[in-house]
Amino acid sequence: MNDTAIRSRWVLANGVRTHYAEAGDQGRTLVALHGGGAGSSGASGMGLVLPLLGKDFRVVAPDSIGGFGLTDTQAPTPYGLISRAAHTADFVDALCLDKFSVLGNSQGAWSGVYYAMLHPDRVEKLVIVSSLTIAGSLGIKQAPNEAMHALMGYDGSRAGMKRLLEALIIDKSRITDALIDDRQRAATRPGAFEAFQRMAQGIDFVRNDPVLKLQTQWQEALPALTRRIPTLILWGEEDTFAVPATGRALAEMLPDARIEWVPGAGHQVQTDAPDRAAAIIREFLNG
Repeated sequence: MNDTAIRSRWVLANGVRTHYAEAGDQGRTLVALHGGGAGSSGASGMGLVLPLLGKDFRVVAPDSIGGFGLTDTQAPTPYGLISRAAHTADFVDALCLDKFSVLGNSQGAWSGVYYAMLHPDRVEKLVIVSSLTIAGSLGIKQAPNEAMHALMGYDGSRAGMKRLLEALIIDKSRITDALIDDRQRAATRPGAFEAFQRMAQGIDFVRNDPVLKLQTQWQEALPALTRRIPTLILWGEEDTFAVPATGRALAEMLPDARIEWVPGAGHQVQTDAPDRAAAIIREFLNG
C-alpha cells in the first residue's frame, strides 16, 4: 500500500543541512519546489497536493536555501535564484535521483526550469505553476500590484504573514491558523530574516551584473526547452500576484507547452484547488 502521509526528512546536500517533506513511496519521482514568499517551505507551499500526488508518485518537496522552512539559514546564496537552482541540483544528487519530473510554483518553477536547462537528460516532465519570475526571464512586463506589496512588505509580524498569504491564496478557508503559525515560525527563526535578505541581494546582484544577467534571459532557451521536455503550465484564473494577462503572454511565447486555467485559484493553485491541480498534474505526468 502506498504511504501518502507527509513525512519530515533531512538530507545533507553538498554540506547544506536540508529539510524536505515527502509523500508516497512508489512510482516515479516528482520533485516539488515551493515559491519564494517569506516562511515558505515544501510542506507549507505544497502540503495539500503532496498526499494527493503521493497516491501515484514519490513526491519530495525540499525547503530551499535562502531562509525557507527548516533548511540551514547559513547556506550562501550569492547568486540568488541561480544559487537556489544549484541547491536543487545538490538536493536531487544527495537523494540519488537519476530521472524525475519537476513541479514548481513561482520562484520554485524558475529554479526547476534553470535546473532542467542544465540537466535536460534528467528531467522527464515540467510543471510550472503561476510563475511571474519565469515571465520576467522571457521579458514579459507586469506592473506592481497590491499582492506584490503584501509579499514584499512582510514585516515579521503574524498579521503581516496573514496579509502575505491572503495575497497568494484566494480561498481564505485555506489560510488556517496552523498555516499562518507554521510559516511565521519558519520566517522568524534565528537567521531566517537575514538569509531572506541575502537571497534578495543575490537576485539583485545577478540582475545588475552584465554577464550573470544573461543567464536569466530565456527568450530563446525556454521555448527550446519546452520543445524537448513536455511542459504543463497551471495558472489560477483569480491570480492577483501574477495576473492572468501575464500567464497568457507566457503561453503565447511557449507554444509547445500546454496551459491549464484553474477557476477560483490564485497564485498558489495547488493550495486553492488541490484536488483539481493534482488531477491535472497526475493526468499530465501519466500521459
